[in-house]
Amino acid sequence: MSEKKIVSAKRRVSAEEMAKSQKEISVSEFFAKNRHLLGFDNPRKALLTTVKEAVDNSLDACEESGILPEIWVHIESTGKDKYKVGVQDNGPGIVKKQIPLIFGKLLYGSKFHRLRMSRGQQGIGISAAGMYGLLTTGKPVKVTSKISVRKPVHYYVIRIDTKTNRPDILNGNGEGEDIPPNVDGRKWIEKYGIEWIEVDHGTRVTIELEAKYNRGRGSVDEYLEQTAIANPHVTIHYTDPDGVEKHYERVIDVLPPEPVEIKPHPYGVELGRLAHLIHDSSETSIGKFLTESFSKVSPGIAKQLCIAAGFDYRKPPNKIQRSEIEKLYEIIQETKIPAPSTDCITPIGDEHLLKGLHKVVPGQFFATATRPPAVYRGNPFQIEVGLAFGGIPVSHKVSLETLQEMLSESDARTLRQFLTSTFDGIGADSADKIIKTSHLKPRVSPKKVEPKELARLHESLQTLNLSEGQTMNVYRYANRVPLQFQPGACLITQTVMNMNWRSYGLNQTRGQLPRGTVTLIVHLASVWVPFTSESKEAIASYPEIQKELRLALQSVGRKLGMYMKRREKVKHEGERRSIFLRYLSEVAHAVSSVNGSKQQEIYEALVEIAKKKTAVADVQLGEDGQPVEENELDFGDHVLIVSDSKNVAESL
Repeated sequence: MSEKKIVSAKRRVSAEEMAKSQKEISVSEFFAKNRHLLGFDNPRKALLTTVKEAVDNSLDACEESGILPEIWVHIESTGKDKYKVGVQDNGPGIVKKQIPLIFGKLLYGSKFHRLRMSRGQQGIGISAAGMYGLLTTGKPVKVTSKISVRKPVHYYVIRIDTKTNRPDILNGNGEGEDIPPNVDGRKWIEKYGIEWIEVDHGTRVTIELEAKYNRGRGSVDEYLEQTAIANPHVTIHYTDPDGVEKHYERVIDVLPPEPVEIKPHPYGVELGRLAHLIHDSSETSIGKFLTESFSKVSPGIAKQLCIAAGFDYRKPPNKIQRSEIEKLYEIIQETKIPAPSTDCITPIGDEHLLKGLHKVVPGQFFATATRPPAVYRGNPFQIEVGLAFGGIPVSHKVSLETLQEMLSESDARTLRQFLTSTFDGIGADSADKIIKTSHLKPRVSPKKVEPKELARLHESLQTLNLSEGQTMNVYRYANRVPLQFQPGACLITQTVMNMNWRSYGLNQTRGQLPRGTVTLIVHLASVWVPFTSESKEAIASYPEIQKELRLALQSVGRKLGMYMKRREKVKHEGERRSIFLRYLSEVAHAVSSVNGSKQQEIYEALVEIAKKKTAVADVQLGEDGQPVEENELDFGDHVLIVSDSKNVAESL
């Protein structure tokens, strides 16, 4: 007799019981559990993201108020893997009632619905940094702001309530503190240890968080250096956790033109959004709605769209049926509507990009190219590219003490991994070359490098020629903000790798970055940058953006190719001359012995002939980038060539 198998039945749950467990999720509660979406997925990246969000906000605030930005960045170690970040600016300050909302509420800001170029877009960055600090250290955000010399200094200690997405003010009985703008106020600030650099107006935010500080690629140091390149009008004072100060002085005293806010373009509005706008419109006619709600839609175009869609342009929007909206949407896509205005974006500019690039990046040849404004999904954008060739690799600028610190702080498993992940331009081949020359083992841990081995490693970094194995450094920017992570997922990196750089004089393996001492800067300016995620680290692939980017890269590539051909020709003719000179004395001696002529006279005559035949070897590129003795090359506009002999540079 077979035994019966007993199966326990699962208790059924009614719909009413399931409904009791369902509740609304706060946006801050969601991002607290999914903080990797905002760039806080590891301690090292969290430190950079915090500094980046604070600096971006400071730059936007200063530029919008017409103030040349000056920013102070201070990072201080407060314990094992604990750091305090302070960022202060000389901006307009923040009115009192807005401070808790800006720093203690996610998705609160003024830029999300505004179609004009700005660094921040979502109103989520700095408040998310404060939330991360609260989650990892339990410490609240401290904000100090001043709007005028005669007004009090507002001081807030804030923490975000993740369940309600609301700020919780911890000082001044929930109202914050107002510090008087006089001697007593300054004494109060000193007494309670409030961090504040005395300025007429500005804002300082201080966040304590769990983090990891590293130098090299993807670090705060690299971010600030790249920010100085794309923002030549800013002065940055930076103090790292070791107390080392670095100052990036502005190279121009002119603010970028203020971008103008525009209305959305019809091509960038999807069907559902169009239906929502029509439903909520207070206009008296659909024709008026179209002209007032969208850019570049004139009364004539509005009438044309309505007639093609089959209804009167005087019809009230609330009378438009769903089928009519769908027809109108189809007609909009088929109708030729002028592109939106481009004064809503402010590119860096060729001249300023050249100055910023030359200030930070070493090199002998600099070139830039700016494409005309274009449009994707109804959003205006513009591509700028800057290129620097030559100069010493970044690794050559590292001192022995700094290298020792970098090795001790690195989380790389092997020395090979440390070299490739820390220094821009050092690929696997270059790393192997450095390790072999230093007589080190490639799989040794960076923390286990002995003092004698450290000295050999530093010497190799300083003296070894890495130009053959060094890969191109690609600096990516979106609205003047450096993008330091996820390069492989970014349209910029993919387009650069798919270019044929061999035709411009560089060595390249197919599908890889070219090799050589080359630094490339690519800047995308747009009213709405199509990032691949909320962390704003990579640009999504749009055919319109890729096309403009490729054309800009080809433009600087042609200028580089002309320069490389000139260098190669001079080098080749110099080698020919050295071969001639090697045998001319023997030829002169043989001729003299045959016809009895003076050997020295024959030698000097032969040298003159050799010089004429290899005259290109004597051609020098002058300060203007053109050959001194002949004017046969034309690099075009926006080229900078640095003379090695005179150590001077001048823009063409």
